[in-house]
Amino acid sequence: MDQMDQHAYQAQRSLPTTSRRSVLRAGLAAGAATTISAGLWASAAPADAAAARQGLTPGDAAILRFLAAAEILETDAWQQYNELGGIQDSEVPGGSGSAPYTAALAVLDSDMSQYIHDNTEDEFTHFTFIDAYLASHGVEPVNLDRFRTLPSSKATGAQQIGRLTNLMQLTVDTSWWTRYRSRTQNPDFGDTFAQAVPDLSTGQFPAIPRSDADLSPKDHLQAIANTAGFHFAFIEQGGTSLYPSLAQRVTHPEVLRILLSIGPTETMHFQTWQDKAGNAPPLTDPTNGLQFPDLNAPPLGGEDFQTNLIMPEPTIFLSRKFPVCSIIRPTETTGAAMAALHALTANGLFRGQSPAFFATLTQLAEAADAARHGG
Repeated sequence: MDQMDQHAYQAQRSLPTTSRRSVLRAGLAAGAATTISAGLWASAAPADAAAARQGLTPGDAAILRFLAAAEILETDAWQQYNELGGIQDSEVPGGSGSAPYTAALAVLDSDMSQYIHDNTEDEFTHFTFIDAYLASHGVEPVNLDRFRTLPSSKATGAQQIGRLTNLMQLTVDTSWWTRYRSRTQNPDFGDTFAQAVPDLSTGQFPAIPRSDADLSPKDHLQAIANTAGFHFAFIEQGGTSLYPSLAQRVTHPEVLRILLSIGPTETMHFQTWQDKAGNAPPLTDPTNGLQFPDLNAPPLGGEDFQTNLIMPEPTIFLSRKFPVCSIIRPTETTGAAMAALHALTANGLFRGQSPAFFATLTQLAEAADAARHGG
């Protein structure tokens, strides 16, 4: 599907059907001023009518615009994964699949292709809903299409269209593995965490085949699939934290409802991918030396690090004077949007993007972080 077909597909998704949510995407000029509407949702509850008549605050609009941008970027990455390793159907625009890559992913779990497909569809609905909600309040939706300049994978099965994200030179932070298993530390207290796969955090590695040449040797392709498995969880743990972090800054009850309704789905994604990453087989990539360790062996291993754990271990929260609690972490609200942008940038997800791209995302993140509850 070329880029024009992709736009046509997204427009088609906006038609009323029983199987799809409404889709609205509109253009965004760089630095365009946010406008505020006093319009009401037709379904607003009477108790919220007075607040709804006030429209969105600039801060609420800024938070939603940043989240829309983040979801657009997530969607772009997940679409690339789905084209090669997910279920190919009309629900998600995609390529034609790569049987060898799909088989390598299935080593982590036989349902990987279905989960990749469903995660991709979820991300499409997130950004299209947020953009439609913004437009309903007279706020310009977010559109990053002018930055779709990065190349596609040349592997059989991938669309040859412009991309926003780069999945072929990733530096994957795998500290989420140790962070969610720690009983004594919390990043909100300034704590840092060891990498589960140290090599992934120091090099630049593909998470999808760059071309059909990457389909062999076997351990090289499996290393690519393993990298994807850890990257899936990295992406979704970021969303898991971002929504509750920014929810603390919104004003309008309906905007809070949006964040509290979308955020938990990101947590569902993360819990799924955390489980699958634990199944990544130990190996060394013969082409570049990338090593995936046995996660059940020292320095990991033991009760708190066994690979079938998918729920957060209890840890410190708010103050060390309180009992430990099983929580999402981090949820510190100060600088949350910029922290998310920095993490994605350090991940290599935007390698090759233009200065204008980074300027646009920085502007959106800074505006979201400047929002204040009641402001």
